[in-house]
Amino acid sequence: MAHVRDIMQKNVITIEYDKTAHDAASILKEKEISFLVIIKDEKPIGVISERDIVQKVTAEDQKASSVLIEDIMSKKFRWVSPDTPIEDAVQKMLNNNIRRLIILEDEKLVGVITQTNLAEFLRSKLLINGMLDNIDSEKS
Repeated sequence: MAHVRDIMQKNVITIEYDKTAHDAASILKEKEISFLVIIKDEKPIGVISERDIVQKVTAEDQKASSVLIEDIMSKKFRWVSPDTPIEDAVQKMLNNNIRRLIILEDEKLVGVITQTNLAEFLRSKLLINGMLDNIDSEKS
């Protein structure tokens, strides 16, 4: 059985909690990513996504350079450990209607998995299973 550590992204882009929505948006644009993990005292305390910035800053006609991340971030982020079976991580994402999971080990950020990671994993698994089925049918 595969575990989260087998598919997680280890290079997670973070931002300090006392930065602004403009700072976050700039990093999102520069790195071409859709979310950041918010850090305080070297520990993750929340996440902020493009959606958060659109809904809580732009749609409210606020000035991004005046809005603190801490005021608009999602504080109730979901997480799993690297040893979590992938099936359990998928279930957690589905149950909570979320697109990404933070990976923590001893309260430290060690990675993230996204819907894209899961889709790539599933695609590989389906391709491998298809090849095995073809080999089995050729032997028959």
